[in-house]
Amino acid sequence: MELRQFADLLAEGLMSADSLWPIPPPSRTGTIYQAGIGAHSEDHMVELALNAAKLSLNGVTVATRVPYPRSKRIKCDVYLDGPPDWAIEVKLLRRLGDNGKPNDNILMHILSPYSQDRSAVTDCVKLAQSGFPSRQAIVIIGFEYPEWPLAPAVKAFERIASDLVNLRPCSPSPFSGLVHPVQKEGAVFAWEILGARSIFLSS
Repeated sequence: MELRQFADLLAEGLMSADSLWPIPPPSRTGTIYQAGIGAHSEDHMVELALNAAKLSLNGVTVATRVPYPRSKRIKCDVYLDGPPDWAIEVKLLRRLGDNGKPNDNILMHILSPYSQDRSAVTDCVKLAQSGFPSRQAIVIIGFEYPEWPLAPAVKAFERIASDLVNLRPCSPSPFSGLVHPVQKEGAVFAWEILGARSIFLSS
């Protein structure tokens, strides 16, 4: 399976899972969320989407939370047993919350250069150094809003990450028509990681 196929399947899986009006479990503080896949946590969203897409995987085995070869305590979000095999980290870009209010920390989740923040940028470096024998990719599931378009954040990610690793982008895989009143549409963005840049390796 090629990376663009996976991105397409993930987008289709998001829409299929969403059609069942899934309701997230309450938060630790007891907050009740609205129905729709857009309100779910990152891990649960990916799990629901992959389960909904299983019939379209055509024999490709999908595993989640797979240990890194060089650090068993670190887990990779998705591993596809191809051929080709893929180790994939997934990040969620959701600028607005369930109540429509801005999430001021979300760009740190995507753009932070500090490994402690476990961002999409540092996931690229982590994969490039992982020791996985497979191909590697970073995927961002992004939600689009009229006042918060995805393009500026995605471009910022590419610019920062490209200083550290070599990226090969795929065209985005859109999704729309979701049932949540805030998280209605967006796209799955995917980049193959072609190794760390020499400037990073020598630093």
